[in-house]
Amino acid sequence: MDLVTQLNNIREFYNSGATKMLSFRKQQLLNLKAILLKYEKEIYSALYEDLKKSPEECWVTEIGIVLSEINHVLNNIDKWARPQKVKTNLLNFPSSSFILNEPMGVVLIISPWNYPLQLLLKPAIGAIAAGNCVVLKSSEFAPATSKLMKRMIKECFDDKYVLFTEGEGSVVVPEMMNQFCFDYVFFTGSPFIGKLIYQMAANQLVPVTLELGGKSPCVIEADADLKVAAKRIAVTKFSNAGQMCVAPDYLLIHSSVKERFVEILKTTLHNFFTDNPQKISDYGKIINHQQFNRIIRYLHHGKIIYGGRYDHENLFIEPTLMDDIDLNSVIMQEEIFGPILPMITFNTFEEAVKIIEKNKNPLAFYVFTSSNEKEKKWLESIAFGGGCINNACWHLTNPHLPFGGRGFSGTGLYQGKYTFDTFSHKKSILKTPTWFDPSFKYPPFSGKLKLFKKFIR
Repeated sequence: MDLVTQLNNIREFYNSGATKMLSFRKQQLLNLKAILLKYEKEIYSALYEDLKKSPEECWVTEIGIVLSEINHVLNNIDKWARPQKVKTNLLNFPSSSFILNEPMGVVLIISPWNYPLQLLLKPAIGAIAAGNCVVLKSSEFAPATSKLMKRMIKECFDDKYVLFTEGEGSVVVPEMMNQFCFDYVFFTGSPFIGKLIYQMAANQLVPVTLELGGKSPCVIEADADLKVAAKRIAVTKFSNAGQMCVAPDYLLIHSSVKERFVEILKTTLHNFFTDNPQKISDYGKIINHQQFNRIIRYLHHGKIIYGGRYDHENLFIEPTLMDDIDLNSVIMQEEIFGPILPMITFNTFEEAVKIIEKNKNPLAFYVFTSSNEKEKKWLESIAFGGGCINNACWHLTNPHLPFGGRGFSGTGLYQGKYTFDTFSHKKSILKTPTWFDPSFKYPPFSGKLKLFKKFIR
């Protein structure tokens, strides 16, 4: 069966109304939860093959996050789905007003390769909860995980409800989007591909969410707890070998603590990953040779002060710290998306802000400080998607916080209720009784201006 025919079958199933039943949606989420637990060991193996992720990292950053999202949605879906009563203005007295959550329809979710399970299924959970039919496009660059997920999805869902698609994204996605009108498109990936998705969606006025990336800065103020900062930065920056969209892309360190912080960070990296990270199970590999070659060229754009070793055959790049960075070099113009961390010194707040402004609207922003005043000043001065104070990356694990970028780092929000809302149309309803029908609402209107001014102001 060709792809367009399958998409039309999904549309037909959505039009049947079956997905709008709350009991149906809950059961699908329970089915997904069961299939994740059933294939837990196979997921570990697939993610290790693609990215050398340990079982612990798989649980924390992939399986566990998805299961947590399912549990959160199941605990709240009744409340989210019910009509929302709102106030009614005097002009419409004695009407009542409420908002209905209506599914968008047939939605397309496109995921990247760095977290191939989580970033495909997490938005799908909200789409299912909101009552949509879902088309999933996995990344071809994580083939082992994609192959396993296809098997899981086919076992869990009917193709007329949730369709799993594979293949080269540059071929499959345009084929679908140009021949079938989706009701919503959710894309996670690079800004370059995001622009192409946006353009295709615009041709049919299809709404989109774009979860992109950018150069997320991390500021170390003079009053920061340096030991805590070093641990929290290292564990997130070098998770998944740095292939994380919200990982700190570069450090801005106050000159008064630069030397001391660098030594602490070096010690921390040694404690976390030993002298030979390639041999331990807690450190991943680069996804493919194309990405490997892209990352290692950054090693020539500054002074390596820790790490720097790499193995082309095994797609290994050591956790690396770099100093003496030229702010106009390529390493400060592109998202690194790998285990290289440039460090830049600043003396004044204004100086640091100018550096950040060279790459506006980062997906994330992190600041380590003991001062509430400095914290407030940073948060009010920098435009960014989301972030942390005295932490890095963990804001995306809280289902009560929306996740998303702005400008070149993305558009739209998801996570928890925000995903449910993203995949729901808010249908506004005004209900007016017939027992009260004052004549002043009808023509002729001559002489009623004063009365209108009392009601509409």
